[in-house]
Amino acid sequence: MSLKAIDASLMQKAFLAGAKGLESKKEWINELNVFPVPDGDTGTNMTMTIMAAAREVAAIEKPTMENLAKAMSSGSLRGARGNSGVILSQLFRGFTKEIKGADTVDVRILADAFVRGTETAYKAVMKPKEGTILTVAKGMADRALELAEETDDVIEFARQVIEHGDYVLSQTPEMLPVLKQAGVVDSGGQGLMQVMKGAYDGLCGKEIDLSVDGSQAAGSGQAASGAAARTGSAAGASDIDTADIKFGYCTEFIINLEKEFGDDKEHSFKSYLESIGDSIVVVADDEIVKVHVHTNDPGLAIQRALTYGSLSRMKIDNMREEHEERLIQNAEKAAEEQKAAEQAKAEAAKDEPRKPYGFIAVSVGDGLGEIFRGIGADYLIEGGQTMNPSTEDMVNAIDHVNADTIYILPNNKNIILAAEQAKYLVEDKTIIVVPSKTVPQGITALINFVPDLSPEENLETMVEEMGRVKTGQITYAVRNTVIDDMEIHEGDIMGIGDSGMLAVGASVAGTTLDTLKAMVDDESELVSIYYGSDVSAEDADAMLVKVQEAFPDLEIELNEGGQPIYYYLISVE
Repeated sequence: MSLKAIDASLMQKAFLAGAKGLESKKEWINELNVFPVPDGDTGTNMTMTIMAAAREVAAIEKPTMENLAKAMSSGSLRGARGNSGVILSQLFRGFTKEIKGADTVDVRILADAFVRGTETAYKAVMKPKEGTILTVAKGMADRALELAEETDDVIEFARQVIEHGDYVLSQTPEMLPVLKQAGVVDSGGQGLMQVMKGAYDGLCGKEIDLSVDGSQAAGSGQAASGAAARTGSAAGASDIDTADIKFGYCTEFIINLEKEFGDDKEHSFKSYLESIGDSIVVVADDEIVKVHVHTNDPGLAIQRALTYGSLSRMKIDNMREEHEERLIQNAEKAAEEQKAAEQAKAEAAKDEPRKPYGFIAVSVGDGLGEIFRGIGADYLIEGGQTMNPSTEDMVNAIDHVNADTIYILPNNKNIILAAEQAKYLVEDKTIIVVPSKTVPQGITALINFVPDLSPEENLETMVEEMGRVKTGQITYAVRNTVIDDMEIHEGDIMGIGDSGMLAVGASVAGTTLDTLKAMVDDESELVSIYYGSDVSAEDADAMLVKVQEAFPDLEIELNEGGQPIYYYLISVE
């Protein structure tokens, strides 16, 4: 197959095929994360990023390069999640700047688009690191420039670019020792290659389901209070789950009697129906019998009824399906009501006097949410390790805070880029991203805010105070690996610090103590422990006693965090 240029229709198909290619491999990509934690999310973040753009691209009925470029760029920009998602969105942003003015795209334009996409992505990262998705993108861009001088066949061009991308990806463990030790290639680079391979299949005419589920459009990042409201609404929508529906088919029909149907036969028929279902109604007169039954096998009821005569007005409904549809409708209604309430709240806030400053914090867990609200957070975005909020979630949060200067506390290193990207989408407020990489850092930063200082001085103070905080996270391993020369087996309990693995053990309590021993030094004064949703209050109290016994000279604080995945979050100051 030979192809000299890509028109808008084929570009639309190739992009959607690339998105589907990534989506189909997201769990595999998640498993490539170096740390064997149960929240490896590179594949998820990249998929949600590209699918946000795919929904906009798929909605275009009459594609042109200009409207496709806008949809690809703006959709991925607002939907970007995590570092890998933000970098992917920047690759698309640069790529689309080169193609948007063309009617068709040939290898020369493609090569320039690859280069510009890579340059844009590198600029978005403050300290680019080789051995990552950036390296893979740059390798393909360099090869694309060479191939543009050698061939005018788009298919051959794409095939060789992908072949070189795979080679560069295979070399990432040689560039990042942590990848080599874990025995994996870079997960972000692998995600990019799945996009490329999917797009190549689309260019080659491979049959691919290009449908995009619009129901995935909703972002995950929400205010904690909003999440609670939605949960309450969903619970109130119905008192039963589909699993509680014992008999799934509502079956109704009329028997046009052709044989005698006296009391004995009526009783016998009812008894039979009771043996195969419930909610039975049998109403008989001289010529017809009206029947209603809930059963898992409508055919059995019909077969028995046919022994009495012919059937008419037959109706069979799947009650589980109907119930799910009602739940979906109720959930959609609740979501619309919640959105309306939030919009009303935001509008009301706009009518209030504008504050000089406000705070947005990313957090997950009721306890941590209460702590952030208690120390001054105006708005909480629900998210963190288990689900990175998108750039659009950040923009929506900013819209809810009526302040001249807004500080965003990402509280996760994988969320900082999305927050930085959001500030460039806001024009009427000054946005300051405090580079907090952990929840304890975010708490420390917010506590040390001083109203009388300038925004620049406050940022400097916050960053300085965050630097005094050491963070430890206790969770479990989901696969066998070796990290920082520590052998880890699936099911082990791990203590992860700011710079790597601190401890590995068989028990939560033992690993927590070992982690603290690695964190505490002669200058340490305060240990704060936040216990997660999988830890009971009794176990947390017992852990507190053990820590107090192990470190009698330190001040120890215990707080309910309610965070998932991580048994304990620890800070040492």
